[in-house]
Amino acid sequence: MKYECDVIEDLLPLYQDGACTNATKRAVEEHLAECPKCTELFSKLKDMSIDEMILKEKENVIGSQSKYFKRKSALAGSIVGGIFALPILICLIVNLVTGHGLTWFFIVLAAMLIPTSLFVVPLVASKNRMFLTMTSLTGSIILLLAVCCIYNGGNWFFVAATAVLFGLTICFAPFIACRRPLTQYLGSCKGLAVMGAYTVTFYLMMICIGLRVRTAGYFLEMLSITIPLVLMAWIMFLIIRYLPANGLVKAGTCIAALSAFSYFGTEVILALTMKSADATAVQVYAEPSILTMIVGVGIGAIFAGIGLLTGKKGGKKQ
Repeated sequence: MKYECDVIEDLLPLYQDGACTNATKRAVEEHLAECPKCTELFSKLKDMSIDEMILKEKENVIGSQSKYFKRKSALAGSIVGGIFALPILICLIVNLVTGHGLTWFFIVLAAMLIPTSLFVVPLVASKNRMFLTMTSLTGSIILLLAVCCIYNGGNWFFVAATAVLFGLTICFAPFIACRRPLTQYLGSCKGLAVMGAYTVTFYLMMICIGLRVRTAGYFLEMLSITIPLVLMAWIMFLIIRYLPANGLVKAGTCIAALSAFSYFGTEVILALTMKSADATAVQVYAEPSILTMIVGVGIGAIFAGIGLLTGKKGGKKQ
């Protein structure tokens, strides 16, 4: 055949529309007479509208460009990964030459996994880049803490790891929940999932701290202080996320709830902590003010009232 199939396939739409020269027309016809593959493609094109042909061509172009950029990204990721591997190789050689074994090698190896997760994983991953990058970064940081703790001979790993996990959850959980693959499973419950992750990682950190300090009465005091605060955070979230009202009503409800909590919540915390098993601990809390609560609830009621009136006026105009 005189011409390649790729060339003829690009000319087929012009040939079908009669928008090509006589020489091009003869070349296409000669190729179709010899090539069953292009003949079959041309028969399919005759059954397609112009819009369908343009859409198919667009999809072909996008697909080819996507494959091209994926190959380039994989190549760039491999190069960056090779650069990050140099310090690991150098540390390995130095450790072996100096006769120190592999002491610092594993620390350097774990440390280099952090930039690798930030730069190499997004380039190499073909899908779910956000999820894989965040999870690999979290895992690499925790692995580095574990290696340092082992070589340091300490017993602080779980406290540090859970604290890091809680901090990274605060930063990354909203983004991960809105990205694949989690978004297809969470649906409309992304906010609940994020708040649940905050609560679980927070209490996991507090439990590990308690096991580390081993102070009498720690868990009673910790629970008596954190449960009202966490409960208040959940109430605020539920008001903002699920209360069927406008922004002013939600703001007023939040202000009123926070003001009421500042009084009753502090009273509950004081009552519970005074019963702590650690009688020598000195707890310092500001005495709750009923006046502050009344003012806050009043301001919240004003905001909510304005929001309700605004909503009614808006409904009448429509």
